[in-house]
Amino acid sequence: MSKRAIRQQEFDLFIPRLASLPLKDQREVMERPFFSLSKRKRLQPIEYNSPDGDIWVHVSANPAFGIATIWDADILIWATSRINQMREAGANDLPRTLHTTSYDLLKAIRRDTGGKGYRELQAALQRLEATTIQTSMRAPTRQKRAQFGWLDEWTMDVDAATGAPRGLTITLSNWVYEGLIRDRALLTLHPDYFTLSGGVERAIYRIARKHAGDQATGWTCRVSVLHEKTGSESPLKQFAYLLKRIVTANNLPEYDLSFVTAADNSSAVHFIRRDAAEKAQIKAELAALNAQSTRRAKEDARALEVDLAFSRRRGLPMGEQ
Repeated sequence: MSKRAIRQQEFDLFIPRLASLPLKDQREVMERPFFSLSKRKRLQPIEYNSPDGDIWVHVSANPAFGIATIWDADILIWATSRINQMREAGANDLPRTLHTTSYDLLKAIRRDTGGKGYRELQAALQRLEATTIQTSMRAPTRQKRAQFGWLDEWTMDVDAATGAPRGLTITLSNWVYEGLIRDRALLTLHPDYFTLSGGVERAIYRIARKHAGDQATGWTCRVSVLHEKTGSESPLKQFAYLLKRIVTANNLPEYDLSFVTAADNSSAVHFIRRDAAEKAQIKAELAALNAQSTRRAKEDARALEVDLAFSRRRGLPMGEQ
């Protein structure tokens, strides 16, 4: 075995399988429409402008492959999770290029490891590399823009005898890499995210995870705003119908969903973590215990001051009065 192969083997052994790692994704990517929500080839660009006009996103397709889908983004989640684990382990040099096998990657993101799975993996890698994103995010002024693809390059080694995929190398684009190494740039996803079968479901969960978070009172968003944030190709009326089915099923990981009426009387959805009430109660109880402990400490300190003063007046050492 060559020295390079040995170093690579040591590198791969340093990182445990993703099944043992928290899933991580970038906050700023989760709340905006960067991916197609359909498994059909999408050629229509995704256009998004934030209400305040500060953030805009334009995603365009390579006609041969279409826009990268929200299922393709699982590969980016895998890469982000691996690099984040290395950072938490104290690694100084975090790589943009990751090495794995097609089989391990498919297993990690809960995909079929048969021939169909490998073909879909290759198509996903092609879309991630070929999709072009332009955005004002991370730019000092709205007039400036960044342009990038999700991956700079990838290579898939194939067994010469059988044609079966073997080693896989993925290089993240610099924009993606810089985003994931920034402080507080990542959020943990529930492991069941990979089991969500619908594109709108996945987009809604990501938005809820970013905005609702752990807020005790949850988060409310108008249906029209959710439509914009997902980048859905469906007209608003059809999107509202799909959203109604998601709210009725209420099967998203971590969050309960319910329809409410916004302040402007428009239809909205309220998101709240299922354990929010319990966490709020525990937090209140801990705060009460801390307050009680602080009060007792002050009372004890005051009692000691009184005892010391009394002892000085009588001229006795402490403990002999």
